[in-house]
Amino acid sequence: QIQEIATKAKEGILERLDAGEIVIGDGGFVFALEKRGYVKAGPWTPEATVEHPEAGASIVGVNCHFDPDTSLATVKLMKEGLQAAKLKAHLMSQPLAFHTPDCGKQGFIDLPEFPFGLEPRIVTRWDIQKYARKAYDLGIRYIGGCCGFEPYHIRAIAEELAPERGFLPEASEKHGSWGDSLSMHTKPWVRARARKEYWENLKPASGRPYCPSMSKPDGWGVTKGARELMQQREATSEQQLKELFQKQKF
Repeated sequence: QIQEIATKAKEGILERLDAGEIVIGDGGFVFALEKRGYVKAGPWTPEATVEHPEAGASIVGVNCHFDPDTSLATVKLMKEGLQAAKLKAHLMSQPLAFHTPDCGKQGFIDLPEFPFGLEPRIVTRWDIQKYARKAYDLGIRYIGGCCGFEPYHIRAIAEELAPERGFLPEASEKHGSWGDSLSMHTKPWVRARARKEYWENLKPASGRPYCPSMSKPDGWGVTKGARELMQQREATSEQQLKELFQKQKF
């Protein structure tokens, strides 16, 4: 039954994309070649995109682990790979809602803040409006988000692309576009923020004294096949935890 629901959902999305509609998604609804056995963890970007055209991928893109900028740069490489191989596919992007310019190859799981201290890295709704516009201009029509995305982020995508989609989301009735409802605020300096230019160029502060702007990723040099990455059925023992704690540096 679950497989049947997934198949119908995929068919519905493809039908909408084929019709030229912009699909806004949230979560991990991804069509992964890896699950079909065509691509192993490791190779990606243009090579993984076109290496197995017989896989019949209708949607090509990236999901999770990296921020909007990194994800869009990756989809751009995938698009170039498709064009070079003279293949066609819909493009998809579902990045994190966290800024991750300092992460390693494994993405945000290597950051010392993962998973319970990532809040200071959350992107603003204005960051997401910029992301949505860049994604659309790149030719992506399945535009969404993964970990960290909140309802207001998804709404920001829909609001940015309202001219192309022909309508605003219902929740847009709750606030003004680009902060224009601030024009009625009692403080004049806040009223001055009732415009797109202000929020589009804002460089928000974290409010955390002495905190660095970026972190040093973990990873410990562990790569695919290392003993530390092997899953085990039983719970991690106290001794195993002690060994890990000794390797952890602050």
